[in-house]
Amino acid sequence: MATAPPRILLVEDDDRIADAVCGGLRSEGFEVDRASEGQEARVLFEVKDYQVAILDRMLPGALDGLALCTRFRAQRPDCGLLMLTALGTTADKVDGLEAGADDYLVKPFDFEELLARIRALLRRHTGDSGPRQLQVADLVLDLQTKEAHRGNKTIPLTAKEFHLLEYFMKNKGKVLSRAKLAADVWGIHFDTGTNVVDVYLNFLRKKVDRDFETKLLVTHIGQGYRMTDDPNSEPEV
Repeated sequence: MATAPPRILLVEDDDRIADAVCGGLRSEGFEVDRASEGQEARVLFEVKDYQVAILDRMLPGALDGLALCTRFRAQRPDCGLLMLTALGTTADKVDGLEAGADDYLVKPFDFEELLARIRALLRRHTGDSGPRQLQVADLVLDLQTKEAHRGNKTIPLTAKEFHLLEYFMKNKGKVLSRAKLAADVWGIHFDTGTNVVDVYLNFLRKKVDRDFETKLLVTHIGQGYRMTDDPNSEPEV
C-alpha cells in the first residue's frame, strides 16, 4: 500500500507568495491546503490531519499567526509549526517560538530553504525522513544526493528532470495525465497551451530509456504516461 504524502497547511494572505509556495510544495510531492485568514485556517486544522503548518504572522481578521500557533500547538503537539513572516527582529522570533513555533523563517526567503526546514520538521515530528532511495527495475534515484543510476550508468538530470522522475517513481504503475503532471510538477493548474510536459518527457526518455532494452516510461494514448517495470501489466488505479 502506498504511503500518503505529507499534508501541509499554508496560512498566507499574500496571493503571490501563497501561489509560489503551494506550487513548489506540490511539485515536491506534498499535499497542500491554503487558508488566507485565521478563521479559515482554524476550521481546516480541526477537520484535517496536517503534519506541518506554515503560518504567516500578520493575518487579516481576529486570529493572527501567533494566536493560531498557540491554538494549533495546544491541539496538536505532534504537528510541525513554522512561522513565515516579514517581522525579523530577535523579539519577534522569540514571540513566535514562545507561542509554540518550531521554526521561524523571515521573508523574503529562498524556496529551497523553506523546503529544507519543512523536511527537518517532518523528521523531528515523525522520526522518519522517508526513503532515501526510489527504485523501479534497475533504475535507482537517490533522494539525498539527487543522483540517478540505471545499471552501471550514472544519469545526469536537471532539477526539473529530477522532480519529474521522482514524481513518476513515487507513482509507479499509475497512468498520469498531462494535466496532472503539469499541475503537480510545474504548478500549472490551467491549460496554457504549453507543451512543456511533452518536451521534458522526451528529455527524460532519452536519458532513462534510450540506451536500455527495457523501457520504463510507457505512453497510454489519450490518457497519459506511466512508469512501470512491466509494460504488459495493468495500470494501477
